[in-house]
Amino acid sequence: MIRRALVVGGAGAVGTLFTERFLETGVAVTVVDAALRAPADERVRRIRGDVTALGPDLAAELERADVVVLALPDAVALVAVRELAGALRSDTLLVDTLSVKQPIAEAIRTHAPDVQAVSVNPMFAPSLGFTGRPVAAVTVNDGPRVAQFLSLVEGWGSRVVRVGAAEHDRLAGAAQALPHAAVLGFGLALAGLGVPAAGLREIAPPPMTTLLALLARIASGTPEVYWDVQAANPEAPEARKALAEGLHRLAETVESGSEDGFAAVLTELRDYLGDDLAHHGDACARLFTDI
Repeated sequence: MIRRALVVGGAGAVGTLFTERFLETGVAVTVVDAALRAPADERVRRIRGDVTALGPDLAAELERADVVVLALPDAVALVAVRELAGALRSDTLLVDTLSVKQPIAEAIRTHAPDVQAVSVNPMFAPSLGFTGRPVAAVTVNDGPRVAQFLSLVEGWGSRVVRVGAAEHDRLAGAAQALPHAAVLGFGLALAGLGVPAAGLREIAPPPMTTLLALLARIASGTPEVYWDVQAANPEAPEARKALAEGLHRLAETVESGSEDGFAAVLTELRDYLGDDLAHHGDACARLFTDI
């Protein structure tokens, strides 16, 4: 059973999410901070430590932990794996929450081949919580702790989607890098047009209101999170290229084509959605009703 968790980066949004759920499940939690600060929850023990340069206090905590969660930026976590390799018990589970899986999976298999490890990616903002939302899971080094941990995540109400590292990054390129790029590009286009946001809010139909809401959410977010999605995923450049090509094709169809050609584009898109067309159409109707 998982009884003690060490959450590295526990002061961040993702780390806080895991800390809260661990506590609700009865797991004792220690959070590693770069600087000591008063705990928001008295049940949480906090220590000062740098997981990329282990000190004696942190090494002792690592020895006691049943699961170690790295809720860190990609670059820091990749360095941390090398430091952690010799400090973990053979039955300790290493978990990371990175948005890109191939580099961290390779690092774990290289530096910690005997450590049980699973790489997860909550496919939602931490403030939304696990209930009803997907968590992608890449099993790096299998073992009983992997199943225990993923069972906990499912018990928190999430739907665990098991994928390989390369498959994850390909899907995440389409599911995260592409929509984020589309929303950011939309925002840059608006700024370039010089149309005031306040004026748009007054007349915006539901699609515009939805896009403005997405833009506000990303623009208000943590830059390093969105940077990692765009810069660290090897599939992101292809996603951005496909987005640019899609816009170019649309412009050519409208400016140099015909209404029949435009209708053919919509038919192509309906065919792509296939059996999911009605599902997503219904979801849009519910969304537009709410806004």
